[in-house]
Amino acid sequence: MRELFAQYQLLLTILIFVPFELLFAARPQKIFRRGLLTDMAFLFLNGWLVFVGVTAILAVATLVNQWILPSAVKQAVGDLPYLVQVLIAILIGDLGVYWTHRTLHAVPAMWHIHAVHHAVEELDWLAAVHQHPLDVTFMKAGSLFPLVALGFSTEAIGTYLALYYWQTWLTHANVRLSYGPLRHVLVSPEFHHWHHSSEREARDKNFAGLFSFYDVLFGSVYLPQGQKPKTFGVDEPMPSRYLPLLAHPFVVWASKHKRDDPSGTQTQRQ
Repeated sequence: MRELFAQYQLLLTILIFVPFELLFAARPQKIFRRGLLTDMAFLFLNGWLVFVGVTAILAVATLVNQWILPSAVKQAVGDLPYLVQVLIAILIGDLGVYWTHRTLHAVPAMWHIHAVHHAVEELDWLAAVHQHPLDVTFMKAGSLFPLVALGFSTEAIGTYLALYYWQTWLTHANVRLSYGPLRHVLVSPEFHHWHHSSEREARDKNFAGLFSFYDVLFGSVYLPQGQKPKTFGVDEPMPSRYLPLLAHPFVVWASKHKRDDPSGTQTQRQ
């Protein structure tokens, strides 16, 4: 039943975003673009790997809620009306996304995981799933862990996740959509496309998933008026297929460890 629901969800997403991109394309780009098959592999194969990580995150968060969180806090959160819970969950969840995302860029070892997502050079709605499973797991930890630990209802968290998933497809889509005067309040495709730009001025900017005012607040916004990014991707060479992309961070870590290991260097010299 779950697999059937996922198939219907994918079909609905295709029926919405493919015509949307054809009618309001931000850049000329083919539907059957380069890397499409790799992204399909991410779409259908990542879920099993992410499930393991998310299950562990939820288990630890539940333990925190049951054994560490004061009863008064649980009571206060539980007494909140559904809509208030949803609003607060969205604010907390996106704040977690912001700082997790920023950390993935700032810490070199974590960047090699996140670089898999930034390797996409032709951005569209399906590029949203082009993520290493560890990347997805870290992002889920940043958003879901505090919500579960604080005791938000399953309905409120589910509503947040539904909104976040829709937003993820939308902000990667190849569409002209800027939100006008709300561009510094809500994350638009224009806003997130700059995050993927390979242009130097735009690097390490625009980390929020839903609320661009977090980037304004923490000084990481880049949204030049009347301009749009020209190129996407990263400077470092990246694999183009699914399994090599999964292995990429481990290969880089092993390579760096080998270069930094004095004993390894000495052995090579002998």
